[in-house]
Amino acid sequence: MGVARDATQDEIKRAYRKLARKYHPDVSDQSDAEERFKELGEANEVLKDPEKRAAYDQLGANWKEGQDFRPPPGWDEGYEFSGDASGGGGPGNEQFSDFFESLFRQSQGQAGGGHGGHQEFHMHGEDRRARISVDLHDSYTGATRSITLHAPELTNDGRVMTRDRTLNVKIPKGIHDGQQIRLAGQGAPGIGKGKTGDLFLEVELRTDSHYRVENTDVYLDLPVAPWEAALGASVTVPLPSGNVNLKIPAGSNQGSKLRLKGKGIPAKQPGDLYVVLDVTLPPADSDESKALYEKMSKEMAFDPRAGL
Repeated sequence: MGVARDATQDEIKRAYRKLARKYHPDVSDQSDAEERFKELGEANEVLKDPEKRAAYDQLGANWKEGQDFRPPPGWDEGYEFSGDASGGGGPGNEQFSDFFESLFRQSQGQAGGGHGGHQEFHMHGEDRRARISVDLHDSYTGATRSITLHAPELTNDGRVMTRDRTLNVKIPKGIHDGQQIRLAGQGAPGIGKGKTGDLFLEVELRTDSHYRVENTDVYLDLPVAPWEAALGASVTVPLPSGNVNLKIPAGSNQGSKLRLKGKGIPAKQPGDLYVVLDVTLPPADSDESKALYEKMSKEMAFDPRAGL
């Protein structure tokens, strides 16, 4: 579009209008007018949007989602980049709005019954979305966490800057993977007297080395000794909300699943916690332990492959 890298929004708008009139297929006699007009629309789509312009500054021609590029570290932190509501990837009708904006304003002024000029324009600010990682323990107890968002913003002179914002976010008890936390008034600012948009935080539970989560149900693989599984035992089980005593039935097998009702994520409908028994054999790393295993092999009539 022939504008400087630090061009203001007004400079971009003027350049677009000038070139749009030059290359519009209905008025231009140049053979490549249609292609140039399409390229112009795509360029304007990027430069008029602070988020897309910030993405282009980092990634160049590969700014669009779905193209073959390797994002820089931390690309998915902070605000996500949103497409149009229709889900299409190409330039939509919005690219023509600036081109015909002056005509729209003239018609609006005429329809106003002689109030002299167009009416003041107000627009609600866009909602923003970001991801937030939450520990499983926070889901059980609730918490307050501080997060920093990297968001492109327009300065008063129309330039794009990336600014950090730090927010204290309350993590509700019972939140689980995929749910959203709405922060009213923390999205993009409105135009004129339009209200500021909202910020939606999509919750992602961090992977835990001990627990697996499925919706609101939680799974724990619990190591048990062979004699605990065979004879039964009462053991202490660590849960995200604290320890509980669990009775292991005699004759339990590898993979046996014990259900603790309502001990999963404490959502509106609490999940369950499933303890999956992992029978762990002691090592034969001494003469005494080897002798014990030999004695078991001779005295116990046990064939683990009898069913094959």
